[in-house]
Amino acid sequence: MREVLQSKIHKAYVTQADLGYIGSITIDEELLELVDLWPGQKVLIVSNTSGARLETYVIKGERGSGEICVNGAAAHLVKKGDEIIIISFTFSDSPVTPKQILVNEKNQFVQFL
Repeated sequence: MREVLQSKIHKAYVTQADLGYIGSITIDEELLELVDLWPGQKVLIVSNTSGARLETYVIKGERGSGEICVNGAAAHLVKKGDEIIIISFTFSDSPVTPKQILVNEKNQFVQFL
């Protein structure tokens, strides 16, 4: 059994960072569906802006909003306007074809990678 890449949202931009919220990352529902992420699923957040890396879980955001909100303590590491990569992994006994997308500066789907 190996831990392998399941999905990735590449070059997303943080639209809000909310220290007062209790943990997690809120992601536009449309993007969640494109990469098969579930609310409550663990994700790795990598900031292309600061180099910070952190783990949290997904909250479903409003469909079509482009929302990417980093909540709770993670907002100390990732700020509004930062460019990030959102990654999930899965365990598998065989190779997995990950669902990977590129988004634009408004967090709208551009293409599959």
